[in-house]
Amino acid sequence: MYAACNNAGNTKSTNDSTAVTSAKDTTVEVVATHSTIAPASTDITMHPEYAKTLARFAYTWGYPMVNMLNRKNTLSKAPQPGLLGGVLPAAPTGRIAMLHDYIDPGQTFIACPNQDVVYGLGFFSLDDQPVVIQVPDFGSRFFVYALYDARTDQIGEIGQPYGTKPGFYLLKGPNWKGNVPAGITGVLTSPTSLGNCIPRVFMDDTPEDRAAIQPLINQITVYPLSEFDGKMKTTEWKNAPIIPNPNAGNGGAETKWVIPEKFFDELGTVLETVPPLPGEEALYSQLKSLLAVAKRDPAIQKLITNEAIAMDKSLVKDFIQWKYNGKPAGNNWNRSQNNAEWGFDYFNRAGTSRSNMFDNRPNETQYFYTDYTASGEKLHGKSNYKITFKVLPPVKGFWSMTLYNKEHFFYPNDFKRYSLGTKNKTLQKNADGTLTLYAGNKNPGKDKESNWLPSPNEDFSLYIRAYWGEAGITDGSWVPPVVEKY
Repeated sequence: MYAACNNAGNTKSTNDSTAVTSAKDTTVEVVATHSTIAPASTDITMHPEYAKTLARFAYTWGYPMVNMLNRKNTLSKAPQPGLLGGVLPAAPTGRIAMLHDYIDPGQTFIACPNQDVVYGLGFFSLDDQPVVIQVPDFGSRFFVYALYDARTDQIGEIGQPYGTKPGFYLLKGPNWKGNVPAGITGVLTSPTSLGNCIPRVFMDDTPEDRAAIQPLINQITVYPLSEFDGKMKTTEWKNAPIIPNPNAGNGGAETKWVIPEKFFDELGTVLETVPPLPGEEALYSQLKSLLAVAKRDPAIQKLITNEAIAMDKSLVKDFIQWKYNGKPAGNNWNRSQNNAEWGFDYFNRAGTSRSNMFDNRPNETQYFYTDYTASGEKLHGKSNYKITFKVLPPVKGFWSMTLYNKEHFFYPNDFKRYSLGTKNKTLQKNADGTLTLYAGNKNPGKDKESNWLPSPNEDFSLYIRAYWGEAGITDGSWVPPVVEKY
C-alpha cells in the first residue's frame, strides 16, 4: 500500500524513515517509507458496519473467481472428455472436450454463446501437471485458443491473429519446476494454478464447411505433459460420449455458478490459491481478516452472508443489463472494455462474469451490445425492428449479430436461426450496398426473411461480435448501426 514516488528514476529509497535524493542537487524530495506492512488484525471484535462494507466489496471483487472455481469443480467431474447433458464440452482436469458443430441452442451452462465457431472447453491444475495444447494446421481458417487464468484474464497467445504455427504448446503453472521435453513448440506460463482453455474455430453455416472442418476439429486436444510423445493425436469428436448432467435446469437462466450462501466459504479458497496482483496485498489482508473473524463469530458470518444474498439480488442481478457492461459506443450500444485483460477493472470483470463469461481479449474480439433502440425504447418482441449497417464491422476475421432472450440465451424458432453475419451466404444487401437486418417476433415477409432474426414475444437484446478487428474496430471509430422500429 505504500510506494516511494520516483522522479524520472532519480529517487533512491531506503528502509529509513525518510529518503533524500537529488540527481542534480537542485531539489530535495522527502518520501515516507515503511519496511513492512502490518497484517490485518484477526483477533478483534469487528464492527458490523465494517464487516458489511468489506463483504459488499468482496462479493463484487471475488464473484468472477468463485464463478471460475465452481465451473472448474463441476465440469472437471466428467469421467472422460465428452458432452455434459449432450450439449456442453466437459472433461476431467488436464484435458479438453470439443464440439463438432455449433453449440446446442438449448444449453444454459454459459450465457451469450455464439453460433459462428466450434467451441472446446477444459480446465487444468497447472502446478500439479502442465498440459500440452495441440494446434493443427488451420490454413486460412480463423481460430483462437483463449487461455484463461483464475481471474478470467487471458494468458498466452495462440491463434490466427498471432500467426501461431502448428505444433505442441506447453501450458504450465507458476510453481511448476520440471523440464520441458524436446518437441515442444512453445511454452506458456499461467500466473495461477487454475487454468482454462476455450478454442474457437470459425465455421460457415453450410454443409460443405461442416464437412471440411471435421479433420481440423479432431486434431484439437489438450492432455497432461506425461502423455506427450511428439505425435499428433486425433479424437473423433463427432462421436464424443454423452455425460449425464445431474444439475440440469435453472428456469431458463444461466446455471447459477455463484451461490451467495456459500460464497464466503469459497472465497477463502480463492485467497489461498490465487496470488494477489501487485498492489492487492492489503486487500487480501483485509479479506482474510474478515473471513477469520466470521469463522469464530456466527453473528458476523450471518451478517456477511446476508450481504452476499442482497448483492446477488441487486448489483449482480442488474449486471445482465448491457448498460452496465463496457462503455457507450453510439446509437445506444455499449462496447466491451478491458475484456479478458481486466487488471484492476473489477467492475467490468464482475459484470462480464455475470452477463457473458469468457470474453476474448480486445485485439481478438470486440463486442457491441444493446437492449434498446437508438431512440431509447426497450427492445421487445411485440414490435419489429430494422438494423441497417451503413458500414459492416471492419474485420480480418468475421462478424455476426446475435439475438438473445432476456437471460442471454437463444430463442428457439422454426428457422433454427440465432445469429446472422459472415457465416451466412444468403444475406440480401440493399441496392446501395448497405445491409439491413430485421428482428422481431413477426416474420417481416418473404423478401426480408433471409435477413430476419426471430425474437421471443418479450424483452430481448442484440449483440455484435467483431473478430480480429481492423481500424474502426480497434480505434473505436466504427459506430454500431441504428436500431429502429419499422
